[in-house]
Amino acid sequence: MRVVLQRVSHASCTVEGQVSGAIENGLCLFVGFCQDDNETILEKMIHKILNLRIFSDEQGKMNLNVQQIGGSILSISQFTLYASCIKGNRPGFTEAAPAQMASLLYDKFNAFLKERIHTETGIFQADMKIDLLNDGPVTIILDSRELKL
Repeated sequence: MRVVLQRVSHASCTVEGQVSGAIENGLCLFVGFCQDDNETILEKMIHKILNLRIFSDEQGKMNLNVQQIGGSILSISQFTLYASCIKGNRPGFTEAAPAQMASLLYDKFNAFLKERIHTETGIFQADMKIDLLNDGPVTIILDSRELKL
């Protein structure tokens, strides 16, 4: 599982002219799944995301997590996080989870998030327009294979 996490002042997702999700202060997550992912990995990744201290305290030090600031999450599915550009000029996506599996994982990921924090979402496999204001900027890449979860 890969997540590109961005600290945002606001973020929204629009599909066919309709806003499917919008947040103010919080995190915009671009989420991709691979064939090895499972519910245990989802839970551990959520724990990591919710506990990352990437918001400033009163002294301006990154010392608070998204829940401590009363923030929200916008979760966007993005299979292109598993693009392979090693050979040729057209990305390959063989490492990404198949659509049916990824859809189930994305739904579970969002359900687990919603149990813990206000979460808005994009629409799986839709052509989405994402509008966000990156705060900092703070952008962090999490890969479940590289983390000690």
